[in-house]
Amino acid sequence: MNIFIKRFFLLAIVMLATNVVKAQIGYDYAQYDLGLGLDFNKAYTDAQTITGTRSGRLMFNYNVSPFVNYIIEVQTGTLRGGDSLKTSSGRQFTNSYTAIMMRGQLQMGELIDYSGSRVANAFKNLYLSTGIGMIYNHMTEINRASIQVPGFYTTGENNSNELVIPARIGYEFKFYNKYSEPGFKIDIGYQQNFILGDGLDGFTAGKQRDNYSQISIGFKVAIGGVATYRKQISY
Repeated sequence: MNIFIKRFFLLAIVMLATNVVKAQIGYDYAQYDLGLGLDFNKAYTDAQTITGTRSGRLMFNYNVSPFVNYIIEVQTGTLRGGDSLKTSSGRQFTNSYTAIMMRGQLQMGELIDYSGSRVANAFKNLYLSTGIGMIYNHMTEINRASIQVPGFYTTGENNSNELVIPARIGYEFKFYNKYSEPGFKIDIGYQQNFILGDGLDGFTAGKQRDNYSQISIGFKVAIGGVATYRKQISY
């Protein structure tokens, strides 16, 4: 019995030591991130010209693994387009919008073995992401009547709520703390947002639905909930 007890404690010590070493060489990660982002937008609508604008985003990540993420984000900013003086339709708008989106994100590191190749290790943070959301449109400036074509007028609503489908491709630069855990991240991506309606610009016109694109940069900080991954994260 004494021999059995000694062997049991010896095995427990070995297992504990193994877990400690495992944590030290980069298997642990934070399950939650909080981040901020800056977006450069272009709206593709019923207006005849496209104008670049900016918006910001607040992000909360739940990390199933270091490379599988569920994201809730809130965007707020402006979308703009058209020219009331230089276009035949006279359409011009400024949309002060807010959008709430939920996305799933899959990074290449979940699918490939990146341990033995520098190229694979470089590609492990490349990701695809999509989901669903709601956008709240509020026109702070709008022109519906054409100056060049007398009597031409475009109807629409100044305020609307519409479903949006985001599709995103990007790369997440991970920076590791002293325990080889991803503690800080820089996210660079391109996102296309498909609107399931025609109210992004305040005009009811044309046969195609509105959408807007974004080039964005974001900064995320790990905020806790440590979990262990099945393979080493950093190389």
